[in-house]
Amino acid sequence: MIPRYSLKEMASLWSLENKYAVWLEVEMAACEAHAKMGKIPRRALSAIKKKAAFSVKRIDTIEREVRHDVIAFLTSVAENVGPDSRYIHMGLTSSDVVDTALCAQMKRAGEMILEKLDPFLKSLKKAAYRYKKTPCMGRTHGVHAEPTTFGLKIALWYSEMARNRERLERAIVGISVGKISGAVGTHAHASPEIEAYVCKKMGLVPAPISTQIIQRDRHADYMAALSITAATIEKIALEIRHLQRSEVLEAEEPFSAGQKGSSAMPHKRNPVNCEQMCGLARVVRGNLQAALENVALWHERDISHSSVERIILPDSTMLVHYMLEKMRKIIDGLHVYPKRMRRNINATYGLFHSQKVLLALTQSGMTREKAYSLVQNIAMVCWREEVQFKDLVMASPEITARLSKAEIEELFDLNYYLRGVDTIFKRVFTAS
Repeated sequence: MIPRYSLKEMASLWSLENKYAVWLEVEMAACEAHAKMGKIPRRALSAIKKKAAFSVKRIDTIEREVRHDVIAFLTSVAENVGPDSRYIHMGLTSSDVVDTALCAQMKRAGEMILEKLDPFLKSLKKAAYRYKKTPCMGRTHGVHAEPTTFGLKIALWYSEMARNRERLERAIVGISVGKISGAVGTHAHASPEIEAYVCKKMGLVPAPISTQIIQRDRHADYMAALSITAATIEKIALEIRHLQRSEVLEAEEPFSAGQKGSSAMPHKRNPVNCEQMCGLARVVRGNLQAALENVALWHERDISHSSVERIILPDSTMLVHYMLEKMRKIIDGLHVYPKRMRRNINATYGLFHSQKVLLALTQSGMTREKAYSLVQNIAMVCWREEVQFKDLVMASPEITARLSKAEIEELFDLNYYLRGVDTIFKRVFTAS
């Protein structure tokens, strides 16, 4: 399924034109609420709704003089509405409009991101099953550990991204609030009924309590969800970058016809898209720090958060939206090399079987300390002399005194390490 929202639509959500349009939605909803309560004549409401409009260019001109964006916006609207404009913004403060509208924009942006995340999850699931039983070497500290499968790597990414979806859903709920409660949140000039009507109209719920602003822990939580999502994308991209190294070359990102990797070296196929993902994730995470700094403001409100949010919220939502789409295409077009994975599994002479030998010796009655020392010494000879670990184990009198050749042979079965794959897949994908 093609995502319903395009990158262009995400960008337009944060345009000045749309910001003022959402402000106008809030103002019109407030006028409707006042009219229902008999505070605005029905005739005036009809005129306001018919004539209400603004000009971005005109707002910009007025703002250069008055140095206040909401006043400039209201002035532009008033110029279109005429005398009935006196009913617009009645009992409201600037943040009633700005914060309620901003939360509506953040909710919509979050929904757009979810629209990108779902196809990405499907791509990860499809790839995980494709490579479910494809053995590859697991690495800890960058060093060969024990075999896993490439499908398990991708299943892990899927599981983490599914948690990101849950985090984003919760964060969207947390930010889906509005406030029409006045200068310090006391409803001095606009009743809770006005607030309830406006919020419902905007697809929000009233914040249970506010000051002049909606509290910024909500925005920080939203940004944290975006940042963790970006961090997971970086995690996937970083793994692909490592696997694409020439010495490893188990997987690589798509390389299109006509693409060039280097101005000097024609042979180069560089993981530039994955590197881009890693770089952009840093930007989103850096923006989270700014969002956390916005939580603590002076008393019932200062304005230090406002300039920050004009940057971090559009940038972060657009970046995560873009990154999800880009990473999906990377996964869908990923080049995977099972033969190279097999070769890398065998590159360390079977040393990854060391734990099985250790356990077999302890089960035969040898102390763990002695078994560990014995196996480690053999492993070091294997590293140094580049000989097969199994041959050295078979040649050890201390081991063959306890284990038969048939028992030793059984310890070197690769499939032993993959016995739990089906169980893990069932746990990860049962609910999906």
